[in-house]
Amino acid sequence: MRRVPALLAFILGWLVLGAVPASAHVEIVSSTPGDGARLSAAPPLVSVTLSENIGIQPGSIKVVDLAGTQVDTGPVFQPGDAAEQLAVRLKPDLPAGSYLVEYAFVSADSHPVRGTFAFVVGTGPLVTSAGAVSAATGTDAAVNAVSTGVRWLAYLGVVLLGGLAFVVLCRPAARTDPRARRLLRWGAGLVAATAVAAFVLQGPYAAGRNLEAVFDTGLVADTLRVAYGKLLLLRLAAVAVLALLVPRLLRPELPDRLRSRYENLAMVTGFLVLLTFSATGHPVTDPIMFVSVSADLVHFGAIAVWAGGLAQLALCLYRPTPGEDLAPVATRFSRVAAGAVTAIALSGVVLALRIMPSLPTLWTTRFGLLVLLKIAGFAVLLAVASRSRRAVRRSLTAAPAEGATKTMTADLRRLRQAVAVEVLLSVVVLALAALLTVTPPGG
Repeated sequence: MRRVPALLAFILGWLVLGAVPASAHVEIVSSTPGDGARLSAAPPLVSVTLSENIGIQPGSIKVVDLAGTQVDTGPVFQPGDAAEQLAVRLKPDLPAGSYLVEYAFVSADSHPVRGTFAFVVGTGPLVTSAGAVSAATGTDAAVNAVSTGVRWLAYLGVVLLGGLAFVVLCRPAARTDPRARRLLRWGAGLVAATAVAAFVLQGPYAAGRNLEAVFDTGLVADTLRVAYGKLLLLRLAAVAVLALLVPRLLRPELPDRLRSRYENLAMVTGFLVLLTFSATGHPVTDPIMFVSVSADLVHFGAIAVWAGGLAQLALCLYRPTPGEDLAPVATRFSRVAAGAVTAIALSGVVLALRIMPSLPTLWTTRFGLLVLLKIAGFAVLLAVASRSRRAVRRSLTAAPAEGATKTMTADLRRLRQAVAVEVLLSVVVLALAALLTVTPPGG
């Protein structure tokens, strides 16, 4: 039965990934008319060929004259069989003059790409176009800041939910601890709330509008049409199921048969929550998408198990349940953390090799510098975690001996301090991860 959740997760993962195109950030390969073209007569439509199939995104192409009057008519459509080609019709009998084509597309990893190109009808002067910009360029600063904050809170929510592994594997007594349950509820609430916030923010983020545009129903409808919006709804549904499931899973009197069933279901829904993050980030821009997305799933999942376990461990260390022996709890978590750290390191190397355009981008781009900061934070975390492991080995797992009480108390104090530092560093690393998600790998 233990193979069932893994098999279901694999199948569901392929179903979700199959709906997400794999390529780099969307770019315009060609356009008709071309940028700077001079035409003797007005064209019936303007079309662009993109580097990836992003589907039909309403309002993604607009054409205006020098006065700023919109001269396109009707919705954006696919003029032929090529899924990468989009077009918009123009009003008939356009007068001679310059026209500016404004486009705004959303890539598979949710990043917007905006820009302009121009053409002229007749012999008049050609208006200057700005070319293409990407990522946060042209995005409202407040929207960009709030979106980054929402991603960070979403990561914190997943980490708190990851503490469920600690409860199940390391501290069974936490099943009846209301404080441990409260952390899990906070995690589920954060993931749900940030999914809703990310959904309404995506429209203004992609369109370059301000925060007031979150109430624009047209932008909400646009988000619903793209893969990113659908994956956010999947995240909301998965975390809702998980929130209903956790209280049942943690019932102390639950029969083993039902417990195993609930654990399997929790694994599948937890996998789906993680997948909605990995399938909307930089890994989907890799041509070998399955490798990068799989590595990102392992990376984020291991971080959630480790950091979520740290939060739960800090809870029971600073406010221990009277009479509870924390030695086996700390020992079990030490083993789980060692496995998680190994998975984080190996998957991080795979992600860096797949996503980074080249080695020099590590120190020549903002994305690369953020990666280096994240690596540095992770290295400090490892050093602090090593101190925790030494404290566990030296005192908590040892049989009490005469005169050892003071030593154990000092080691327990050091363990508490180390775990508190680990929790704070984890929060910082998650903030860096949130910044990485809104920064293009080459930028």
